[in-house]
Amino acid sequence: MKYVISAVLILISFTIVGVRIAKKIEFKQHVTGYLKRAADANTIPLAEEELTKAIGYLEKNNLTTGYTSILWQTPDEDIDFWYRNLKASQHELQILQSESALEKTNVLMKLRETLMDSGEKTSVTVPKGIAVYPNNKLWAFLMLLALASGFAGFVILAVALDQAQKGKDAKKKTNPFAG
Repeated sequence: MKYVISAVLILISFTIVGVRIAKKIEFKQHVTGYLKRAADANTIPLAEEELTKAIGYLEKNNLTTGYTSILWQTPDEDIDFWYRNLKASQHELQILQSESALEKTNVLMKLRETLMDSGEKTSVTVPKGIAVYPNNKLWAFLMLLALASGFAGFVILAVALDQAQKGKDAKKKTNPFAG
């Protein structure tokens, strides 16, 4: 019975973590992947096309306002500012009339600076936790549950295996011919 309880707890843990990972991958497929491609684009039309795909997904899924925070609101978790910044970049790409290569390059460089965070590792600028927004509190709870159930499952499994080993050792002591 302990093995079943252990397996169920570990399965619950892996399922929660797996779904959370799937949510992040889904967001990458529909938003951050396109934002990265827009930042890497070499032409204004290509950048605008990729940025429009990301913005379309955000609008379709109501990811345009709010905060991804769980305990307190911080500027890096402000979806409204981030979304409005994306829309302003899209508008700038759409209205650019210049044929000047220098001006086009400047707009593309500005777009890249808007979409990407640079530091030790360059990454796409997105509010933390947006992949599971608006259910961030639920996901925080579920991740804590996954941690607790995974830990409990492994502890129960370790205890059950230890008891089974002790039972085998005790059996060997009473019957030296037992396997």
